[in-house]
Amino acid sequence: MVKKMLGLGKKKVTKKANDNLSHCRIVTDLLDPKGTDGDAIQSWRVFRIMSEFVSGFELLRNHGLAVTFWGSARIEPGNPYYKAAEELAAKLAKKGFSVISGGGPGIMEASNVGAFKVGGKSVGLNIQLPFEQKLNPYVTETLSFDFFFSRKVMLTFASEAYVYFPGGFGTLDELFEILTLVQTKKISPLPIVLIGSDFWNPLLTWFEKDLLKKHKVISKEDLELYKVFDSIEEAYKYILKNVDCNNTRQL
Repeated sequence: MVKKMLGLGKKKVTKKANDNLSHCRIVTDLLDPKGTDGDAIQSWRVFRIMSEFVSGFELLRNHGLAVTFWGSARIEPGNPYYKAAEELAAKLAKKGFSVISGGGPGIMEASNVGAFKVGGKSVGLNIQLPFEQKLNPYVTETLSFDFFFSRKVMLTFASEAYVYFPGGFGTLDELFEILTLVQTKKISPLPIVLIGSDFWNPLLTWFEKDLLKKHKVISKEDLELYKVFDSIEEAYKYILKNVDCNNTRQL
């Protein structure tokens, strides 16, 4: 079946080609990451992927107005950023926003804590990772994913506003994805909020000095796709000003 999926049809496939197929990335990384399943099981994984998309969109459709929080899983509850994420999430939950996170610890947990404490909707889209990621106990609704990319799609199309606290590669990955989708008009413009100028300014300076002025690989208006805040109150007001709470966007 893998042969059919790769477009080989009824062509004669040599043993060498079979060996190559068994080591190609669609098999090793996507269909059979553990390298233990046969061709039939690998092909059926496509339906598992489809089921994650269906379950994810069905869950998100029930939430309408929403905000997604991103940030490091390594930030502890005593950290000022943890408290800030909890505060902002609580304020938005009181306004009717479902608060969506990756469901793990750190900033994800903080945002779920904020929504949970005020009786709001607290959603965790979780995934099992070798370290850091475990479902926090402050979600009122959750969905677990086996595939990173299907979870990323759910988080990308989840909300009317996106809030980024300091984080590592995963946070930066999600930031660049949302910026790209807005830049290319694949999704409508929406509030992209970066919390913590001390953390974000070096990256944003690189955007302006190197990407825009030196290499000319972005446009000047691309620098207006996001806003940086140190004040949670100002971030909160900016989100409310730029989100039509009566017209949910994505789903």
